Amino acid sequence: MERTKDGTRYDAVVVGAGAAGLACAGDLCEAGLRVLLLEADDTIGGRMRTDQVAGFTADRGFQVFNTSYPQVKRRVDLKRLRLRPFTPGVLVHTDRGPRRFTDPTRRPRDSRDLLPGRLASARDLAALAALSARDALAPASVLRRGADGTTLDALAAAGVSPQLVETFFRPFLSGVFLEDGLETSARFFHLVWRSMLRGTLCLPADGIGAVPAQLAARLPRDVLRTGSAVSALTPGGISLTDGREVRSRTVVVATGQRIAGELLPGLRVPDGRTVTTLYHAAVRPPLDEPVLVVDARRRFLNTCVLTAVQPRFSADGRALVSTSVLGRPGPVETDAVVRALGEVYGTETGDWEPVHRVTVTDALPAMPGPAPLVRDVRWGPGRYVCGDHRATGSVQGALASGARAARAVLDDLRAGTV
Repeated sequence: MERTKDGTRYDAVVVGAGAAGLACAGDLCEAGLRVLLLEADDTIGGRMRTDQVAGFTADRGFQVFNTSYPQVKRRVDLKRLRLRPFTPGVLVHTDRGPRRFTDPTRRPRDSRDLLPGRLASARDLAALAALSARDALAPASVLRRGADGTTLDALAAAGVSPQLVETFFRPFLSGVFLEDGLETSARFFHLVWRSMLRGTLCLPADGIGAVPAQLAARLPRDVLRTGSAVSALTPGGISLTDGREVRSRTVVVATGQRIAGELLPGLRVPDGRTVTTLYHAAVRPPLDEPVLVVDARRRFLNTCVLTAVQPRFSADGRALVSTSVLGRPGPVETDAVVRALGEVYGTETGDWEPVHRVTVTDALPAMPGPAPLVRDVRWGPGRYVCGDHRATGSVQGALASGARAARAVLDDLRAGTV
């Protein structure tokens, strides 16, 4: 082990206390290493954060929590999160009115719109059933080894018609992948579709920030330091922006792709997707059901009444409506979105109060297919990198990449190569 100037010794310094960094630091601590986890901001979680705004609980961007992820099951006490589920399925606003896309095995009474001719043709429904059965039943390892291309390619290969793509898949998946060209890796699409079929989308009672808070609570005392920005990696460890140095045998960069590229010059990182989420307060909920709503005309990515999912998100009983849009909409575009919401929900929106707005840069890494589902976590001797940009852009991917980085550190320390 190496020493800092104040005499403290570290086997590993992990830079960034998002999901990947918390998972990596946790695994290294469990293995008995002396670990320091540094976070530049004053709060942990990376993009998984929650704010209290004007009496509302608002995540930093629209978030859902999928209970099917293996890393989530391993690391998170789901009962303590006090999860409440979304209605299985999606409401699609079409020119012919709302159509419900749902899993008939979960909500058979809500499956009327899956009758031929309402949402899709009989041929499309048969193709969709075959696609869903394959993805739900196949082991994830089989889907990872499948041929890759774009999501649009995968849907065409499955026999899904262009009409159903435009009515449902493009509006829905644009909000999942944060791109509307369906260019995302086909293998990633199959894994995402599998997770949705097998899991339940929920929200924690205290917001998505409760997930990293739970991960951090399991770390030993004095491992985590917030407000500690790293300026560079050094031959002996890292240097902080305040000039202090920390010496360590290994360093794991667990930041978003932009900062990772700055700290590890030459690291190839994917482009990022940017999304803006608008939060509005309404005296009366425009929809009482906890369901995700998408628009076949793609005037926004998705919208939902968050307080229908988690009533605790409002302190005064008003409804909180969340709506996400690609990029950074200006005032004109934002006004157009609100008008579209009035049409979709069938209500007046003139008295809706804008209470919060969050733009998340690099909210997801771009994964145009074909794309690797896993990228190497070793950067150089004693240097490692993890985050959702090293794996599939999801909570599962971030946690799994943190676990892989921890294993690489432990393997190299045991082998004496660092």
